[in-house]
Amino acid sequence: MERNSPFHFPPYTFHQTMIEAKNITKRYGDLEVLKGVSVTINDGEIVAIVGPSGAGKTTLLQIIGTLDAPQGGQVLYDGTDVLKLKQRELAHFRNRNIGFVFQFHQLLPEFTTLENVAIPALIGGDKKSDAYERARKLLDHLGLGGRLEHKPAQLSGGERQRAAVARALINNPKVILADEPSGSLDSQNKQELHQLFFDLRKEFNHTFVIVTHDEGLAGNSNVDRVLHMRDGLIMQNA
Repeated sequence: MERNSPFHFPPYTFHQTMIEAKNITKRYGDLEVLKGVSVTINDGEIVAIVGPSGAGKTTLLQIIGTLDAPQGGQVLYDGTDVLKLKQRELAHFRNRNIGFVFQFHQLLPEFTTLENVAIPALIGGDKKSDAYERARKLLDHLGLGGRLEHKPAQLSGGERQRAAVARALINNPKVILADEPSGSLDSQNKQELHQLFFDLRKEFNHTFVIVTHDEGLAGNSNVDRVLHMRDGLIMQNA
């Protein structure tokens, strides 16, 4: 988990990432989900995005993460509009620079914890031995060293989410995007997951963008900024 990764993929690997979403618009049919949203996220920040259901939070997160494309606007990483990259280049950029954590972990049920965590590294072209070694170290670091051969159904909810965090970290990304990551957890596991995010930022200077309904997370002093969304717009930037 060294911040100076041995893997370097110019020109689309960024080391001092600032994300800029500029005038992002998105509609699905007649439904206008994002109405010209602009936001800047600085290197090493923890930013929470909060708001009611249907506000456009997840859509914005997916566009920032290049999982979806807007009808209008730009997504820039260090000044480069990544949405102009060719599909293969964009997939490579996403694989190496962005980690994702979802509400329901999305671990593949037929694979072991170790295999699930290693998958993004294997997709990125790493040797199996290297990918598995990094996965083992990550899982041990996150307290799952004794669960390597367990499948997701054999893990607790908190363990599954920690495994999902390990998977997000496997390629040493600069940016972690999390969509309601603690939404399916009980209070204790929720607090532990949030603390894990804070510890990772402190130790490795990851940038976190977290969509959440959790007021406890949004109000935590470790969160640098809270973006309030409503009806496809950012209402307040605190």
